[in-house]
Amino acid sequence: MRQFDLSPLYRSTVGFDRLFSLLDGVAGGSESAPGYPPYNIERTSENAYRVTVAVAGFAESDLSIEVKENALTVRGEKTQDERRGELLHQGIAARAFERRFQLADHVQVTGASLENGLLHIDLVREVPEAKKPRVIAIGSGAKPAAIDARAHEPEPAEAA
Repeated sequence: MRQFDLSPLYRSTVGFDRLFSLLDGVAGGSESAPGYPPYNIERTSENAYRVTVAVAGFAESDLSIEVKENALTVRGEKTQDERRGELLHQGIAARAFERRFQLADHVQVTGASLENGLLHIDLVREVPEAKKPRVIAIGSGAKPAAIDARAHEPEPAEAA
């Protein structure tokens, strides 16, 4: 994989260090990315997403979901071994795992469900009104209001 030198960007930008470290992690971390458990990320509507993690053999009590600082972390750890007999072949992995997903700004987890060995985590992007684009009306023929540069003096109190 090609390596990119981001040091010129560090010198000329302020406040983008989190983005650059994320890019460094994605560029360098793909060779060592764990493959267990497998997962899907799907877009269910314009502002809604669903992460599905295959967690066969794990109960709800064995799983934990945490959101902290735009990072979604899914952990699984078997609490006890429930085997009843001698295991001749183990093809179903039941090892502990931790899977992290980086969330964009304003993406919130709305719910999670476990069905048929699949953990579904629903997310929605809720952009605040202040961040949404606004349409500014353009007036014609009217002059803009002049701004009075004088300091406003308090009006004298009326004598009773």
